[in-house]
Amino acid sequence: MEEQVDRLVNKVWDKYQDVPASKRLLVAVSGIPGSGKTTLAAIVSNRLNEKHAQQSPGTANSNPVSAFIPMDGFHLSRTQLDAMPDPDSAHARRGAAFTFDGESFLSLVKQLRDPICPESATLYAPSFDHAIKDPVKNDIAISPSVRIVIFEGNYCSLNKEPWNRAAKLMDELWFVDVDFEVARKRLVHRHVKAGIAKDEQEAGKRADENDLVNGKEIVDSRLDVHELIKSEEDVDWAPEKQGFDDEKH
Repeated sequence: MEEQVDRLVNKVWDKYQDVPASKRLLVAVSGIPGSGKTTLAAIVSNRLNEKHAQQSPGTANSNPVSAFIPMDGFHLSRTQLDAMPDPDSAHARRGAAFTFDGESFLSLVKQLRDPICPESATLYAPSFDHAIKDPVKNDIAISPSVRIVIFEGNYCSLNKEPWNRAAKLMDELWFVDVDFEVARKRLVHRHVKAGIAKDEQEAGKRADENDLVNGKEIVDSRLDVHELIKSEEDVDWAPEKQGFDDEKH
């Protein structure tokens, strides 16, 4: 896995060298729940900033070149789920495509595609607070100095509106491919650890009835991508080993 990451970081860095100063390079990393896409996207973004720091010492810490934007911030709030025709089902299926604000995600991608000029303002993306289980608006700053944006999320390469329109605006689409049984084991562990489920049986039920149902749609309706990355069992690649939390939904 480490070799794949090095290759992907170098690929993005090399492409960035040819991007005009008025534009950004946009990369979207997708995959089913439990694929490891969050860990991959975060590490790629961090390593790009490390490369930038090596080449521009003294300015890189205050002006990182890369920003990491998880799609979790575009979850509909619990209040919005309550207002749906079938709120019980909406809450049970939280994480499905219809429980995200895809139009807001598309709007941000479009803004990031606008030319960068001297009067360009800092843009903001939402984050997700797992303590309150709701998104936090305008929590991730994307300054004009950010020239590479790494998105990650289940639906970044979904061939359905409005996700496919956002996908067309990306310079690179990556998909992290994982065996469903491997993903299920990761999800069961994650749900119990995060307190989403009280035990492995409840966690398995959630994985089978929600996460992997979404996963089938993600795989069956996937757009063509630039990179298909195989996710395998690798102890050194566990999120906690890399300094990141597990993906949580």
